Amino acid sequence: MAKKFLLNKKQIIGGKYIGLMRARGKGNPTPALEMLHLGEVVGAVQVEAVGNDGDNWQVTAEIPKQFLTDGVQTFLLVLAGDSEILDRFSVITGEPLEEDLRAEIELLRGELDMLKRAFRRHCIETMG
Repeated sequence: MAKKFLLNKKQIIGGKYIGLMRARGKGNPTPALEMLHLGEVVGAVQVEAVGNDGDNWQVTAEIPKQFLTDGVQTFLLVLAGDSEILDRFSVITGEPLEEDLRAEIELLRGELDMLKRAFRRHCIETMG
């Protein structure tokens, strides 16, 4: 079954999620949304009409600061009373997690740079 609404994140700024939601089809009432964290409703979501057609809305949700703790915190935006996920975002805070893919990529880049320098030095020494 196709989603009735499409929600796209525009940005997260100042602890606030901002997105644009579009309806598939015309004449939809303004939907009510909820923000979930670990399956629990954690914040109010404001939905304001954009334009005159009544099928586009700006979505704004404050990220509750009590959930901004070390590690990766994932938030879901859903229609109120529904489990269909319209959008999701994660916030990573604190020390980088050892198993975090980004940290691993940075380590690999550093090691690759070191190997490139050693290889170039070896080529210069054996060629010269």
